[in-house]
Amino acid sequence: MSTSETLQSHLVVQLAPDKLTATIQFNVADEQFSCTEGQLEEFLKSHGICYGISRDMLRNIAQRPSAYFYSQNVIAQGELPVHGEDGHIRFSYDMNEGEYRPVELEGGKIDFKEVTQLKNVKRGQLIAEKVPARAGVAGKSVTGDVITCRNGKEAYFKIGKNVVLNPEQSAMYATIDGLISLTDKSKINVFPIFEVNGDVDYKIGNIDFVGTVVVRGNVLTGFRIKASGDIRVIGGVEGAILESDGSIEITGGILASNKGYVKASRNVKCSFIQDSNVSAGEDVLVSQSIMHSHVRAGRNVVCSGPKGLLVGGNIQAGDRVVARTIGNTMSTATTLEVGVRPELRAELSELRLQIKNTVDNLDKTEKALKLLDQLAAVGQLTPDKMAMRIKLTSTKRAAVEEIAAAKDRVLEIEKSLEDTDRAKIDVVNVVYGGTKIVIGRYTRFVKDATQRVSFRYFEGDIVMAPYV
Repeated sequence: MSTSETLQSHLVVQLAPDKLTATIQFNVADEQFSCTEGQLEEFLKSHGICYGISRDMLRNIAQRPSAYFYSQNVIAQGELPVHGEDGHIRFSYDMNEGEYRPVELEGGKIDFKEVTQLKNVKRGQLIAEKVPARAGVAGKSVTGDVITCRNGKEAYFKIGKNVVLNPEQSAMYATIDGLISLTDKSKINVFPIFEVNGDVDYKIGNIDFVGTVVVRGNVLTGFRIKASGDIRVIGGVEGAILESDGSIEITGGILASNKGYVKASRNVKCSFIQDSNVSAGEDVLVSQSIMHSHVRAGRNVVCSGPKGLLVGGNIQAGDRVVARTIGNTMSTATTLEVGVRPELRAELSELRLQIKNTVDNLDKTEKALKLLDQLAAVGQLTPDKMAMRIKLTSTKRAAVEEIAAAKDRVLEIEKSLEDTDRAKIDVVNVVYGGTKIVIGRYTRFVKDATQRVSFRYFEGDIVMAPYV
């Protein structure tokens, strides 16, 4: 019997259905059986097995066949195909975030107001990148056949509003400041407006947005809205903080209980202001009343609606204050200041306080220097006191320069207080006693109720003229 016939009669080769594995098994336990590695390999090839053959197994069977009489032995192993990975779009923010969660502060404390983490982007900022698909690697069966693989599918941008792609079509950028949003069919957009359909409360949290914020509800006490665009509130504002680089418009009023503040770089418009702190770079426009509040406007404060009541607190305007009724019959203290930008009045107060403190410190420095000079005159100045003398001399020089600069700025602001040609306070109906009128650097107190009058500066005094 030939070697080929011997192998055929003693060995059985089995091929797995997927052709990735081949096994060999003895069907006769013959102690006289012998073969070489080469003969075994040729036997496998006669059965179509030509790839992934285990050299170690061939050698072991050829050397010690009896060790494999009663087992099924893997003699060849193919290679599985490796499928490619699909491409995908990688965003600059996680677009799959679930519900907003409070922010954990240092020490384990939780800020329940910091829950809205807006996906703010600036114009020209990268908002998404295309991650390319990866090709697959084909497999091979033990019979030498190629097992096909699946290549990854390329991802494609779905372009929405206010976005642009680079020339390579591999990255997306914002064309405006705004909020990244995914709309129907996964279109990527940047919207300039962030809307809250309800109150700004613990569910929404504080808001910091690079565009315009619209709140279709109220802003509750303790919360904050900061916007690079405008802020529009279709409701009221309690003791919250609202800051806008544009204008702030509030359909209802501001009832703050002397908490928080409302500040706009341009205008603030609302129906009423009560117990609040409001400032605007340009105008404050109120349709009903301003009561017991601190209101500052770079240009005008206008409260001239059907009610148009202005009573209590302090009103400051760069140019003009207009109201139907100012003060009340109980002579509630009401102060109106016009003729200089409110921030300059605040700066003037700070400068005067700064000059006083610096002069006090300079006086102490000069007294200490005088004592050290006396010690130097009698030759009792130790090295440490000499160092102190040098330091105090430097401090004195800096204080003198600081006082001189502050006084120059005070004179500059006081000079602007004289420029009060446009400054006036118009009373459409009546102004009551207890009202303090300040125009530039001049002050006048209203003692008796007066109707339809305008207060203006004229030749070193504040005069009253009929309101036209």
